Amino acid sequence: MAVTVAAGVAPAEESPAVWLDRVGERCLAEAHDFVTARAAEHLSGHREGALAETVIPEFVAGGKCLRPMFAHVGWCCGRPESDAALRAASSLELLHCFALAQDDVMDGSSVRRRRPALHVRFARWHAEQGWSGSATRFGESAATLFGDLFLVWSEQLLRESGLDPETLARGWPVYDLMRAELAVGQLGDLVNDARSLPSWDGLLDVLRRKSGNYTVRRPLEFGAALAGCGPAVLAGLAEYGGLLGEAFQFRDDLLGVFGDPAITGKPAGQDLRDRKASSVIVLAATMTDRGQRTELTNLIELTTVDDAAVSRWRELIVATGARERLGELIRERAEKALAVIDPAVVPRHAAEVLAVLAARCTERDQ
Repeated sequence: MAVTVAAGVAPAEESPAVWLDRVGERCLAEAHDFVTARAAEHLSGHREGALAETVIPEFVAGGKCLRPMFAHVGWCCGRPESDAALRAASSLELLHCFALAQDDVMDGSSVRRRRPALHVRFARWHAEQGWSGSATRFGESAATLFGDLFLVWSEQLLRESGLDPETLARGWPVYDLMRAELAVGQLGDLVNDARSLPSWDGLLDVLRRKSGNYTVRRPLEFGAALAGCGPAVLAGLAEYGGLLGEAFQFRDDLLGVFGDPAITGKPAGQDLRDRKASSVIVLAATMTDRGQRTELTNLIELTTVDDAAVSRWRELIVATGARERLGELIRERAEKALAVIDPAVVPRHAAEVLAVLAARCTERDQ
């Protein structure tokens, strides 16, 4: 089904990258302003809101709005740009904030977006107040509750975006599927331990549900569904999203092992310290020779993963060829993703923006 490019979808004076940056900035502003207003509404003047009224909007302000950008591009595959559609796409940034707040509690991560994680901020506040009980437990509980609020606010922003009920009705099934997949994928990630390495296919299943679909495919489908795009457009976006979502997570896994802390904002080799059976580790396990397999087993069985162990892990992964091979898989999936975008059914400007997004997802350093 061919899609006609509607007026306003592709501003002639803007390059795809500039247009995308503008969309991201506007989505972030919409999400931040909405949360700032909700925080003032619910927390201002209350003892429990003394820290949260500042911290919660700050948390939103650090986002990159990748999922809203994909959603808005999905919308632009069938309809012109509109403020209401952009606000609807922005709701996905609050869904992401929900995921991050609770993910950091589950993983025990101390840093998020180059700042202390929410549960760390609230734990410190508890300690500063001199309250009784566990500051750590308080921080985790508060972060979980605010994660719940982000989830509520995400749906509220979508509902109040200005899109009419008929348009919203087309998007709800994808929105619900995205939320359900995210929760189930997180559960899969909880049992993801390097000491019981999953198969490559098993790893890909968790990877798709927890991150790949949620980051790329579902946001694209969500925006396109809202816009009323036909089956041909939806099928192409789904295939593109599945491939690019995997590439995105492979890149994320490489950063979790080899990323620069000054850039990523996380300790070096954090995934190794957390014993995550990421794509890097699982692929390395399939590429080891007998001697390397013995060393891999010894590293997996370590009680404590210190700096020296992280260095040994990294050297072994490079020696197996897994780092280089994963880079090849990233490039292969990105190329396949771009190849499935049919210029006969996807508007030219949307296709150009999808190419920019593919590059940003696979060449990113943070």
